[in-house]
Amino acid sequence: MTRVLAFDVNETLLDLTALDRPFEELFGSAASRAQWFSQMLQLSFIGGITGSYVDFTAAQRAALHMIAQREGSWLNREQVDATVALMNSLPPHPEVPAALARLAATPLHMVALTNSVQDVAEEQLRNAGIRHVFHRVMSADALRRLKPAPEPYLAVATAFNVHPGDVRLIATHSWDVTGALQAGCKAAFLQRPGAVLSPIGPRPDIVAGNLEQLADLVIARDVR
Repeated sequence: MTRVLAFDVNETLLDLTALDRPFEELFGSAASRAQWFSQMLQLSFIGGITGSYVDFTAAQRAALHMIAQREGSWLNREQVDATVALMNSLPPHPEVPAALARLAATPLHMVALTNSVQDVAEEQLRNAGIRHVFHRVMSADALRRLKPAPEPYLAVATAFNVHPGDVRLIATHSWDVTGALQAGCKAAFLQRPGAVLSPIGPRPDIVAGNLEQLADLVIARDVR
């Protein structure tokens, strides 16, 4: 049975569209924000695959320089520092605080499981006003094995002394959902705009369009 809910943070709980205007000011188009985030993920995943670990913050900085080069521009250190620092003050998606409060009122343990480094993750959640709902904030950076590698999901099970199958990941990223399922955990897919599930591999048993709807399904299925 489910005993722990593990929440991805960036895009799942926190709204990265708040960065659209700063990216438009830097590069002339808000679309560069999504390109930057995808490039950052690619750099992080390549580091994991090749055995040359890259933490999320370093990947964010490098991805900014790559986007700038692609656009034929150049960013100085102050611009890079200021842009990366904006990740620490992202707002939650509108329905997130109330949905998290409902889930926190159940017997299920709540953990934030993120690829962000620990101090950034803590600051993100505090600034978003939702840190208090989580029993723990766990960074995959501590393992030097970022999601979707199995170690972060298994670390949650170990931390709460439960079996992997007692952990349910909640995420808006298909790769994160796949990683959790392959590690033996359950998963719920939060289908935010533009997010789609991979047609390859195992499928989650819960899919919802926002966290309020997802909370209804989790409570109906996982709360005894």
